[in-house]
Parts: sequence; structure tokens; C-alpha cells
Amino acid sequence: MNKGISVVFIVIGVILLVFGLNAYHSASSDVSRFFTGAPTDKALWLLIGGSTAGIVGFLGLVRK
Repeated sequence: MNKGISVVFIVIGVILLVFGLNAYHSASSDVSRFFTGAPTDKALWLLIGGSTAGIVGFLGLVRK
């Protein structure tokens, strides 16, 4: 059961990372980077959430 949940976390992490990368390369993020030097908050939260979910899922798979 725990392995299944870990796989779900990895899948969710990959999906969030894909959406985050798309948001990072969007026109609004380009405008935000031009004026502030940072991408939009949405892009950052999607990337952070995706990487966190992926790490949690991976750690769930490798632990005993």
C-alpha cells in the first residue's frame, strides 16, 4: 500500500513539474522576469511542489 502511495506522489510530482515548466516559459513569466528578475509565483510554487512531491515519493520507494 505504501509503495502505491509513493508512486502516486512521483506521478503527481512529474505532472506538477511539467505544469511548472510550462508556466515558467509562458509569456507572463517572461514579462515578470523582465521587470522583477524572477518568474511568476505560480510557476515557482508549481516547481517547488512538484519537486517536493517527487522527492517524497522517491524516498517512500527506497525506504524499507
